[in-house]
Amino acid sequence: MPELRPVGVERRTFLRYTSALGAAAAITAGLSACGGPSSTAGGAAAKGDGSGTIEAGLSYPLSTGFDPMITSGATPYAANMHIFEGLVDLDPATLVARPALATEMPKKINATTYRATLRDGATFHDGSPVTAEDVVFSFERILDEKNASLMAQFVPFIDTVTAVDAKTVEFKLRYAFALFPSRIAVARIVPKKIVEADVKGFDAKPVGSGPYRFVEATREDKIVFEKHAKYNGPHPAKAQKMVWRLMSDQSARVSAMESGRVQAIEDVPYIDVQRLSATTKTESVQSFGLLFLMFNTADKRFADKRVRQALHYALDTEKIIKTAMVGNATAATGYVPTTHPDYHQAATAYTHDVAKAKKLLADAGVAKLKFTVLTTDTGWVKDIAPLLKESWAAAGIEATLNIAQSAAQYAKVDGGEFEVMVAPGDPSVFGNDVDLLMRWFYYGFWPEKRYGWAGSPAYKKVKQLLDKAAQAADEATRKQLWGEITDLVADEAALYPILHRKLPTAWNDKALPGFKPLPTTGLSFVGVGRA
Repeated sequence: MPELRPVGVERRTFLRYTSALGAAAAITAGLSACGGPSSTAGGAAAKGDGSGTIEAGLSYPLSTGFDPMITSGATPYAANMHIFEGLVDLDPATLVARPALATEMPKKINATTYRATLRDGATFHDGSPVTAEDVVFSFERILDEKNASLMAQFVPFIDTVTAVDAKTVEFKLRYAFALFPSRIAVARIVPKKIVEADVKGFDAKPVGSGPYRFVEATREDKIVFEKHAKYNGPHPAKAQKMVWRLMSDQSARVSAMESGRVQAIEDVPYIDVQRLSATTKTESVQSFGLLFLMFNTADKRFADKRVRQALHYALDTEKIIKTAMVGNATAATGYVPTTHPDYHQAATAYTHDVAKAKKLLADAGVAKLKFTVLTTDTGWVKDIAPLLKESWAAAGIEATLNIAQSAAQYAKVDGGEFEVMVAPGDPSVFGNDVDLLMRWFYYGFWPEKRYGWAGSPAYKKVKQLLDKAAQAADEATRKQLWGEITDLVADEAALYPILHRKLPTAWNDKALPGFKPLPTTGLSFVGVGRA
């Protein structure tokens, strides 16, 4: 089974790959951006009938391009949900798989063979038809190691993809994988001719078959979309145009929402949720999105799991949630939140226990622990950072905070120049099944290249269990194996969540019929009108 690392890839491709992973790991970025004056006149008379303009405030910048094979930036990834289609996609609000370019969910021919049929009349934004050849090309470029696709790690079970005819595609699997129909949502279908002619141009100016076509993007200002007039799929655009204002500054987003300049904003600062709710619709949705504690296990101090466990027990997580997040999170009691359908309570529960933390350190022979902790400068993480330091100090642990942009911090991590890191992460933007969520942090790149867990017996065990679960025929066996993995990674605590946060969104419900807040980073206007 391929591992999440660019084996035999040239250095330039490898750097692109690791850069993409760093952005997705935090799934946040740190480039300040704000929008200029906007016009809402286009939406004033609209009825949600495909006319009018939707304007929104996005909290993260354009940290990567748009090529769906490699993009991981929160904002371009959200944009791609509107620009591209997969054979299957995930409902943005429920994360349940549904047919998109395919006429129905892929048909199982036998344990290792599936077929999918394209809908008639599907076209790319340049007017060319979507063909089975485009589908084969889209999957093959993901599977080609030379391309270092971020999506390859999620589809290691695919052996071959072939065009049966102009509208039918057949998948042969390396082994039976029960989650196949929903997992292929990670692969967006791209036009072979355009990508082959100019892959860099395509990354900057994407062409898909989704309900909205890309118009322009200005890195520190906005992304503009227009309705794809020839779209004939199940989720047509219900506005003529969208303008996404890129607003990293929290106060700028709130002001834009309060003034009516935009109709929706993501990532409402926790401290502003109550105030905004008096004049606009707000909702905080529980997400997988976590704040994790990660150790450089190559450092002899943190090679001992008792030291890692001690730092978890020392944290007053409930105080952090109440004080810095105004209650908008839940302390981690397993790898996924309690709201996840496959939640398993970990055998090791990290409650606030200073005495236990001190004993674990003493048992590990650590008299006085001092280290530097890297954190990102994401607004809510910055609010939490001083409370981490305070909790550890109460247990006699001296932590020095190093707060910087995500890209800079991951450059240190990838260079092996870190001791401890606390950062946000949310691979659920790619899919919500436990196999995918676990593979992101516990299989391949992260344990082997980031926190130095590759040589440990525990890591080998996790890999074995994940592979066994992936090939299990029945759901009960998969859940049992995922539970074993949860217990193991909780006990080892090489990288483990502190909390799962809620995502506060604000929107004008009168102006945006059909809008729903998401359990992932980003905003979705698929199926949303402009009244």
